[in-house]
Amino acid sequence: MLGNIEEKDLSLFLSRYAPEIFLRTGEHLILVSIAMVIAISIGIPLGIIITRQSKLAQPILVIANAIQTIPSLAIFGFLISVPFIGGIGKIPAIVALTLYGLLPIIRNTYIGINSLDPAIREAARAMGMTDWQLLSQVEIPLAIGVILAGVRVATVICVGIATIAAAIGGGGFGVFIFRGISTVNNELILAGAIPAALMALGADLALGWLEKHLTGPKKINPQVVLFVGLVTFLIVAIITFSSQQTPPTIAIGSKNFTEQIILGELLAQQIESKTNLKVERRFNLGGTFICHEAVKTGQIAGYVEYTGTALTAVLKQKPLNDPQVVLLKVKQEYDRRFNLEVMQPLGFNNTFAMIIRGEDAERLKIKTLSQASQYTPQWQAGFGYEFLERKDGYPGLVKTYGLKFIKPPQQMELGLIYQALKEKKVDFIAGNSTDGLIPVLKLVILEDNKKYFPPYEAIPIFNQASLNKYPELKQVVNQLAGMISNEEMQKMNYQVDNQSRPVQEVVQMFRKSKPI
Repeated sequence: MLGNIEEKDLSLFLSRYAPEIFLRTGEHLILVSIAMVIAISIGIPLGIIITRQSKLAQPILVIANAIQTIPSLAIFGFLISVPFIGGIGKIPAIVALTLYGLLPIIRNTYIGINSLDPAIREAARAMGMTDWQLLSQVEIPLAIGVILAGVRVATVICVGIATIAAAIGGGGFGVFIFRGISTVNNELILAGAIPAALMALGADLALGWLEKHLTGPKKINPQVVLFVGLVTFLIVAIITFSSQQTPPTIAIGSKNFTEQIILGELLAQQIESKTNLKVERRFNLGGTFICHEAVKTGQIAGYVEYTGTALTAVLKQKPLNDPQVVLLKVKQEYDRRFNLEVMQPLGFNNTFAMIIRGEDAERLKIKTLSQASQYTPQWQAGFGYEFLERKDGYPGLVKTYGLKFIKPPQQMELGLIYQALKEKKVDFIAGNSTDGLIPVLKLVILEDNKKYFPPYEAIPIFNQASLNKYPELKQVVNQLAGMISNEEMQKMNYQVDNQSRPVQEVVQMFRKSKPI
């Protein structure tokens, strides 16, 4: 019976996610393939150059080593603000993967050629070979096994690191992993992790086979390898080019938690159903500042923000409590300072929610933040990185309610916070009032009895250049104004978080229930 249930669950999961798995596989393959072609094109020549110019060997290898030690998320984050090769999407992801792939290729090319017996070179030169003939006919054929070993290592590294590309809208298997983390859904995490592992294993086996046949008794002609490489590159280039041959396309972004992905999908479906535009979905874009930078620079056309977040985190102004005043101020400042259009609110207010376990609230008879303040010295707090730094976040909250924590708050991804609270790794967290996991995990929101938090009405924000290019967007997006209640938003979050329903399906059902 258990086996039948598991088979049924697997069948249901595949029926829901098979098309997206194929899409993410293609994205991941394109990222890794292009990055590896570039890394090989740069790495092997560099490795050859430092065998000829020994003074360059140490600085080049030190730089390549230094790049390898930088955390991958830091590289992706740094590239967001770099002109031309930076921003969000596939280009900065490919740049980052290329940088990570260089060290094994450069080092193995250098070691492979330098480790050859000097007598072989002397014999080649005695036969009258030029330096190019020595390199192409003697050194590279003899060092090809070591060079390919470096390519194997670089490829496996790239496949793994490419999962982080989803944090800047690069796509790939990381989309599943980040979404699974944010919804505490192990199936989605495995849907990203297992194919990534299989791709890395497959690449390693294929390159191992190639290495064996290039260095073994039955050698493959290097010209055949070059031909296969060129064909592979052309196929990847054609796939990439073809993927761009779509109707007029705009990009819609979202932050990296469930509600944001739902709202991003809502904007995307609304635009696609009411216009001839094709929407590129760039979801899971880290936090507020990545999305803000992306929409400001036109790398996405729009995303959904919250008025309180816009006022305090982006505009760096003091919290205000009047929703109308906050909305008007945000509209004016976004237009004046960033040339961004703030659309009409979607209808719900997703304020910060200070949350504890239901059993603790019942045992200690706590309902408000003021009541909780006497227990905080015994608690371990857990917050997202952004909440700890924001003006309407941790510093002001502590001051307003006199909260005292003996241990410093644990910093963690938003997607991990609820699971950490449930498993008693932390006792007090900052979530969102519309999160679907709150009732599912039997958690309790403490009342903000001193009205510390400002209003957080959900507002679509769009780049003026996009609205000028596609003027129909404003009317289409404003049709969503006032359409979502707090209860409806929490229900959609619940359907994705707890019922593991695809976001596209949840949004489609919501849109069918509304006159839009």
